[in-house]
Amino acid sequence: MFDSILVPVDGSEGAKKALAVACQLASQTDTTLHLLHIPEELSHETTLVWGIGAIAIEASRQEREDIGRQVVEKAAAEARAQGITKVETVIGQGDPARTILSEARRRGIAAIVMGSRGLSDFKGLMVGSVSHKVSHTADCTVITVR
Repeated sequence: MFDSILVPVDGSEGAKKALAVACQLASQTDTTLHLLHIPEELSHETTLVWGIGAIAIEASRQEREDIGRQVVEKAAAEARAQGITKVETVIGQGDPARTILSEARRRGIAAIVMGSRGLSDFKGLMVGSVSHKVSHTADCTVITVR
């Protein structure tokens, strides 16, 4: 159905569910799964899934990027455990919605599968969620997982 799927992963439960859906879609065809993480400053301490731990509010950019690499590699390992053989990982920079859209265009992505809520839920309530912005702007299919 899709030859390439982009999955933004941030360590949240929503991203984990989106990855599971993307793996189901990818397992039916010869699909490349692109896993994207965009380190961002959070306004509160939050716990990441996949057993990585918490990010302190005062974490440096390098520490956020290192944790981001762990998040994306854990997601890749999970995808491979579900039988996906074509997995690429990407660490992006900048505004999450814009970075997701830019990566999708640059890579010719057929579909984006993402969680409806990520780690920056409070910010999403104030200025609009990343999933909302992506779904209304993307040139490809967008599947939002609750």
